Amino acid sequence: MPDLPFGDLTGRRAVVTGASSGIGRAIALELARGGADVLVHCRSSVASTEAVRDECRVLGRAAEVVARDFSTDDGLAGFVDEAWRQWGPIDVWVNNAGADLLTGTDARLEYPDKLQRLFDVDIRSTMLLGREAGSRMRDAGRGVILNIGWDQAERGMEGDSGELFAAAKSAIMGFTRSLALSLAPQVRVNCIAPGWIRTAWGDGASNVWHERVLRETPLARWGTPEDIAWLARFLASDQAAYITGQVIYANGGAVR
Repeated sequence: MPDLPFGDLTGRRAVVTGASSGIGRAIALELARGGADVLVHCRSSVASTEAVRDECRVLGRAAEVVARDFSTDDGLAGFVDEAWRQWGPIDVWVNNAGADLLTGTDARLEYPDKLQRLFDVDIRSTMLLGREAGSRMRDAGRGVILNIGWDQAERGMEGDSGELFAAAKSAIMGFTRSLALSLAPQVRVNCIAPGWIRTAWGDGASNVWHERVLRETPLARWGTPEDIAWLARFLASDQAAYITGQVIYANGGAVR
């Protein structure tokens, strides 16, 4: 393999779902830094996502915004077609979109409704988009899909949110391993399982939660969206050419 800079993505085209803020925003920007043109998706936060698009353009990359609500059949249907029509062929597909049950309006939903939201937005969109994008990539002879899991999905976490997210992210992590087998050898599929990442919820968390993060994380700090984005850039690059079907934990050493 030629001696390339870290995470070189020159000439690649990427799609990042759920890219208006947090981890999705950081991944979109890092892929752009690596040389990729980026199609950034949001559900409704168009202004924030347009800001991400503009930051990608400042980095010298082409970038566009697509707004779709993945909790509806109409929002999900045709998204891959639209991505290929605007941007295709796609080289890197990042399934980051997920329901915000902690800080958004969905936080007020009852348990069964939260479960349905996670099924629709996290599980169903990841599976359907991953399969469709992956099929096109396989036909083209190359591609990378990255999904987002959760480091506590396998060991469990107490409380309603722990139960709900463990179920949803375990499904995504298992799907990743199977999709990698379905699409090999043309397409690589991996999952990043973040630990305590300081996004919007972490910014407003109480001291009790901050103390818990330090106690449970051997590196003794919150992770940042950029920590996840650097890993995503590596996994999307040819330097990770022998890595597929893996769930990779980015959690500061927390015990699984």
